[in-house]
Amino acid sequence: MANRPDNDDLAEQRTDWAENRTDWAEDRTIMANERTFAGWMRTGLAAVGIGLGFNALFGKLEPAWLPKALATVFIIVAIAIFFAAQRKAAAVSRRLEDHRAEPMRGLTLRLVAAGLIVASIGLVGAIWWLDVGAPPP
Repeated sequence: MANRPDNDDLAEQRTDWAENRTDWAEDRTIMANERTFAGWMRTGLAAVGIGLGFNALFGKLEPAWLPKALATVFIIVAIAIFFAAQRKAAAVSRRLEDHRAEPMRGLTLRLVAAGLIVASIGLVGAIWWLDVGAPPP
């Protein structure tokens, strides 16, 4: 008669398979978290682009502060998106344990978000003070 595994061996093998599936699911969740973070960064950059587009398209509107204010609102929304996305992605990342995947760490998430926030703040400043030295029409 062939060597057939006994019930204890089968139970141990099934347990190993279940643990592997759980580990893989956690790794997939880590990667999904990073894709979600990247999606929110793209959404924030789109809001920045819309703000800059409003400023460029409606730059000649009167009063002159109106297109700047519209652009600023969109960029502030983008800053809020960057901040919230970083906080949420870091919170999810802290709760999960990686097995095979190599996730972005919290510092990387913060650096990406901080860079986009600083650049967005710089854009707001440039929008408001870009034509300060321009001669009157």
